[in-house]
Amino acid sequence: MIRIAASALALSLAAMPALAEPVAYAFDKSHANLSFSYNHLGYSTTEGRFGEWDGTLLIDQDNPENSSIEFVIDIASLDTFFADRDKHFLSADFFDVEKFPKATFKSTKVEKVGDSKLAVTGDLTIKDVTKPVTLDVDVTALGEHPMAKTPAAGFAVTTVIKRSDYGMDMYVPYVGDTVTVTFHAETLKAAD
Repeated sequence: MIRIAASALALSLAAMPALAEPVAYAFDKSHANLSFSYNHLGYSTTEGRFGEWDGTLLIDQDNPENSSIEFVIDIASLDTFFADRDKHFLSADFFDVEKFPKATFKSTKVEKVGDSKLAVTGDLTIKDVTKPVTLDVDVTALGEHPMAKTPAAGFAVTTVIKRSDYGMDMYVPYVGDTVTVTFHAETLKAAD
């Protein structure tokens, strides 16, 4: 009797459709931008960007909680559109790029919080200091790319961090401690 029940269970499991696996997507870097902004003395907003970064993105459309992202930023690619400021930001006063050339983000949780909105929580590491942050993600497009004719996804991502949490507290509070990070990205399904 046990053998018959076990056989029936095995047959029913074999007949079930396979669970979908998350799908790997690659960033189209020609249509992506990683930028940041902060308040300067209450008079202006200063902006910058990182030109060199890479990431691994897995998307599960049916079960977003199974999606994930890992991200690596090349700190030396910082550009605030003013060379002397870039040099200072890369020095030991701020990023200390000689000792800490990379920053990383690794997701730990993905939640669907609206029709096209996700909250992606993860660990952000800058200068060997790791803090949890949550990314607010707007899924701007999801479907077949009209030119590439392959599955594609677009995102607008924002989060706010405190630079002092990562050992960069020079000029606080005169120069803003809170930094708004923005990431716009277009991605295509990775080749098998």
